[in-house]
Amino acid sequence: MVIMHKAVEGVTAPALERFLRRAGRAAGAPGPVNVLLTSSREIRGLNRSFRGRDKPTDVLSFPPPSGMAKELAGDIAISVDIAAANARRYGHTAVQELKILLLHGLLHLAGYDHESDGGEMARREDRLRKMLGLAGGLIRRTHVARPLAAANARRRKP
Repeated sequence: MVIMHKAVEGVTAPALERFLRRAGRAAGAPGPVNVLLTSSREIRGLNRSFRGRDKPTDVLSFPPPSGMAKELAGDIAISVDIAAANARRYGHTAVQELKILLLHGLLHLAGYDHESDGGEMARREDRLRKMLGLAGGLIRRTHVARPLAAANARRRKP
């Protein structure tokens, strides 16, 4: 189920739910997923409460409560503010960006963790992104952007 606390131009809940079902099967999510599209302010609160990080982020994934894994794969929260900014930055639509973020969240709910899996999630995300007709994957662009930002920062120092 998709809950839209904040509307996104050109995005309907039914269309996103159709993508969610297709991508969930492809990613191996073990059941239905709830999705919250919301503001950066609300995402920041969730990130602070559940991860101890007092800053907004683009997507958060929450596994189901104990004992509910058969009925629910988990929950995904997405900042539509950050999604819209990323869509502009990377030259695609907000719909494309939301789908990229959904896929990323689904992979986390399927048990992948890009912070500790030696690139396994990134490879899976790349394959699924191509299969689903999505623009560049979240993990790849984040890992490419960090070294570029560091290199640019070093160049700016006197």
